[in-house]
Amino acid sequence: MSNDAALSTDLDTRYRDASLPVDERVEILLGQMTLAEKAGLFFHTMIAMGPGGELSDGDPVFGIASNAEYVVDRNLSHFNLLGVAPTAGEIARWQNKLQELAASTRLGIPVTISTDPRHAFNDNPGASFFAGPFSQWPEPLGLAATHDAELVEKFADIARQEYTAVGIRVALHPQVDLATEPRWARQLQTFGEDADLAGELGAAYVRGFQGSAFGAGSVSTMTKHFPGGGPQKDGEDPHFDYGREQVYPGGRFELHLKPFEAVFAAGGRQIMPYYGMPVGTEYEEVGFGFNKSVLTGLLRERFGFDGIVCTDWGLITDQPIMGTDFAARAWGVEHLTPAERMIKVLDAGADQFGGEHDPRLLISLVEDGRVSEERLDASARRLLREKFELGLFENPYVDAEAADAIVGSAAFRAAGEAAQRASIAVLSNTGVLPLAGSPKLYVEGIDAETARLYGVVVETPEEADAAILRLQAPFEVRDSMFENFFHAGSLDFAEETIAHVREVAAVVPTVVDVFLDRPAILAPIVEAAHAVVANWGANPAALLDVLTGAVPAKGKLPFDVPRSMAAVEASRPDVPFDTEDPLFRFGHGLAL
Repeated sequence: MSNDAALSTDLDTRYRDASLPVDERVEILLGQMTLAEKAGLFFHTMIAMGPGGELSDGDPVFGIASNAEYVVDRNLSHFNLLGVAPTAGEIARWQNKLQELAASTRLGIPVTISTDPRHAFNDNPGASFFAGPFSQWPEPLGLAATHDAELVEKFADIARQEYTAVGIRVALHPQVDLATEPRWARQLQTFGEDADLAGELGAAYVRGFQGSAFGAGSVSTMTKHFPGGGPQKDGEDPHFDYGREQVYPGGRFELHLKPFEAVFAAGGRQIMPYYGMPVGTEYEEVGFGFNKSVLTGLLRERFGFDGIVCTDWGLITDQPIMGTDFAARAWGVEHLTPAERMIKVLDAGADQFGGEHDPRLLISLVEDGRVSEERLDASARRLLREKFELGLFENPYVDAEAADAIVGSAAFRAAGEAAQRASIAVLSNTGVLPLAGSPKLYVEGIDAETARLYGVVVETPEEADAAILRLQAPFEVRDSMFENFFHAGSLDFAEETIAHVREVAAVVPTVVDVFLDRPAILAPIVEAAHAVVANWGANPAALLDVLTGAVPAKGKLPFDVPRSMAAVEASRPDVPFDTEDPLFRFGHGLAL
């Protein structure tokens, strides 16, 4: 396939000459771009695949237009792929068709595909996707529970190979926020509470995705959420208006920058600022995507970062999500018009509007003289340079048949399986573990077929030698479907859950495994059960291998587990390890 067919004969096509320096190619191309073509670069929005790898007519649930309208009519060329496909080949074939569509435009600027994490167990359209055809690993908190930078870099290198096989060239991750507020809804994609560990693992992650030399085989990383999204008031998430405030009662703003410094040293290419607005600091009390004192003063000037800055999704315009209308996340600037918000984002120092998809407003701002074309050129240079350095102008296409062989290969799946096992942390054990022989097992949350490989499955606790119960860490149910993807609120288990554990444990030695996406109040579970185990994404076989001693228990907590909600409420959101007398400390994990 060739990108040259659609180019007008009067164009200076030397920007396609790979022998020229990238900066020269950027200037040759930029000098020929219309205002509309430049404006299209500034929008990095969600895109849908069609069935079977075909182009999509859009997705009304998320207000997504057709592929053709985005690429041809609106000149967009940066897209966040939404949803999970059955096979890697389908993603690859769709990506190739999308690139063919881009090649048909006047300049043939290739598309850059990005994605939220898609290698683990969580499925949240605002944060991450279920693995599907990709190899399956623990969530980033689980990677942190291994405390193993070499393993994290190996994961990222495998993910790089799987992403590039299907044409995904930007990772909207890692997330190096510090999980200092135990209630915070976004901890699962972080590397935990410790700044040194988060920085070490974040840097390893970047090295694995970008490779030893940035180029045609690389995935560019967009590290988030600058300048650290952990200190959320009451742990609420700033996707929503009630979570807009970031607070620093302990004065630890600087600590949250530490992991980003490690990422910069590792060569991280792109940055996403958070939705939240800092309260009570030296910085302007507006969302970080609008915040010139943070994006220019701190990121660009103090840290010398000259890569791409893309705002988090939906800062400019109100948009419906899953049937519910949500206001633009314009925290601190709600009173501004969409045009004024756009101007403020550009003035702050950002290059792209995440989740926005209509360039007409930006075009009108330039035509009216409210934004200079020179300001557009400054960001356009960064955005075009990244496409050139990724090798997309040389070859944006992928081998769809090879994609099915590479993605989810036996070796990659085995590595993910091993990481799942290595991440599981045994928190308490009265002697029931490891399970020996071929015990009679009563299980909840484990399929009987898998459990039968480790013992005899029985129907009631009374018949069993041991019980294994898998639980989800608690969260408060909220009003809308989208909100309930973000687990927030109280960390206390429901009384019914605790009573059920006590009931089972009263008649049989009981092991409770908790998916600890937040540090739940485990004290009543630990008191009732004979052993408590934590996971951050592990299939039943991985769990049972650890419980039976088939593989060693290696996982260590990536955060403190607080003793009570009273201790959580009394702690300072910006200060790590600040709950009084925690039940379990960071780094805790028993051997079997």
